Amino acid sequence: MYDHYEALIFDMDGTLVDSGQLHEFAWSTMLNKYGIPIDRSFMRSLAGVPTKGTIEILLEKFNLKVDASLDEMNDFKEQVVHENMHKYVKPTALLEVAQKYHGVKPMAIGTGAYTQEAETILKICGLEKYLSAVVGADQVKNPKPAPDTFLRCAELLGVDPKQCVVFEDSKLGLQAAASAGMAGIDVLLVHAVENDYFL
Repeated sequence: MYDHYEALIFDMDGTLVDSGQLHEFAWSTMLNKYGIPIDRSFMRSLAGVPTKGTIEILLEKFNLKVDASLDEMNDFKEQVVHENMHKYVKPTALLEVAQKYHGVKPMAIGTGAYTQEAETILKICGLEKYLSAVVGADQVKNPKPAPDTFLRCAELLGVDPKQCVVFEDSKLGLQAAASAGMAGIDVLLVHAVENDYFL
């Protein structure tokens, strides 16, 4: 199905890894701690936006001043993720695609998560062996929907961006792929991946 591309790039959360419940739990815990309302459909629309960016958007949306820094709130959420990831994460149906092209085409992860967190989650899921590169939000100046994350993946894989296909579950991620000049596959439609994040 993807034989005519030279490289495959996957988003992680909600795409190659089923982590919706992990992040919903972590966000809910953090938002409750700092008194920020939980708007479920709005949270789902922000899938793929890095943590600090999401917090800034939420504070602006609800016109809130919180007695904590962005770093403190970010670190608290990351701590909850780290302490609970082993309970929630597992590979999605896209594991079959990764297995099919393992050793045939180079593959990478381009994620809004931080690199270290992504590498840990991929290891828990047994997915790290399929991937030649992992690019987290901490490796690029402009995260998704900017194209930087996926362009960095292509650079590390040594493949022309136009020869890459990106698997994504969010509109922002698909926008980033298009901006990078890459083909984008909506995994919710094409691969029936179910993302149970703030449904």
